[in-house]
Amino acid sequence: MYRVALNPSGLAYYASPADNLLSAAARGGIDVPAACRNGVCEICEARLLAGSALNTRNQQKILVGERLMLCRSLALGDLELEISAVMAAGKIQPGKFQAKVVDVRSINHDVYRVELQLPKRRELSFHAGQYLSVNLPGNEPCYFSIASSPSEPNLELHIQASPDWISAQKVIDALTSGGEVTLELPHGKACLAAVPEKPLLLVAAGTGFAQMKSLVDYLRGTEYRQPVQLFWGVRRHEDMYLRSLAQQWAKDWPSFSFRPVVGDDEDNDWSGHHDQLVRAVLASGMDWKNVEVHASGSPTMVYTLMDALMEAGLPEQAFFSDVLEYAPRQK
Repeated sequence: MYRVALNPSGLAYYASPADNLLSAAARGGIDVPAACRNGVCEICEARLLAGSALNTRNQQKILVGERLMLCRSLALGDLELEISAVMAAGKIQPGKFQAKVVDVRSINHDVYRVELQLPKRRELSFHAGQYLSVNLPGNEPCYFSIASSPSEPNLELHIQASPDWISAQKVIDALTSGGEVTLELPHGKACLAAVPEKPLLLVAAGTGFAQMKSLVDYLRGTEYRQPVQLFWGVRRHEDMYLRSLAQQWAKDWPSFSFRPVVGDDEDNDWSGHHDQLVRAVLASGMDWKNVEVHASGSPTMVYTLMDALMEAGLPEQAFFSDVLEYAPRQK
């Protein structure tokens, strides 16, 4: 297997001598823009910066400095390519889109599954694990994780709209009335622009599961074979609104394991459940020096988890959460 490094994104993937570079990128979880897949449209064009590659159309070696089409090129060794159309995590500029409401349905006592359709889906790029805002006229934007993989034609959201969460309830009311809604996306740097090289630990509290679903759906469509552990913490059993889906992943995907953490007790003190979730994660016995962690939940949960894992030996750069960006600790 040869390593293919992409600039300026800093992403990389592996290709066998028999793989065209476009197909190998897709199996490595990297979204390279393409249309025809036979070198005619030239959308998957890149420039060879280092290494040696073969043009499968004329069987000629491609020299350093020359352009190539990934769909009709083979690696003859490790490569370095320049391709500006491939973006690193968090580097895709957000834009505004009009989306059609396809479906809104209740999936437990206070969580709704929302499906949205964009008329020109191919114009939108995002990475697994990113989030969007729903922009209603006269209201502040409401932010929600995208629960679907970037390869899915429609967008999926999991919106918790309890009676005391007025802004979320307004969004559900607007979506239920049908028609269109304005979205802004993508947002967030705690995402996957390519398959990680280490085992993966996913930790979610409540509807933080939506972000984890996007990551899992994305990875299941790649050749990622490292172990994946998902811990999902909720206050009560009925709050685990897609428990059967996570259990099905564990049955279908040998690399995947699921650990539900339910904090049923008399006072339902949420901070206590944070500690319970963190204790369960620490007890997993993972090699904290060789794992990548993605966490989604409240700032209290995320920072409690981060502190505990770093004390256990996790490198700070191996911990990812949008909380670190939108709710940074005060210096």
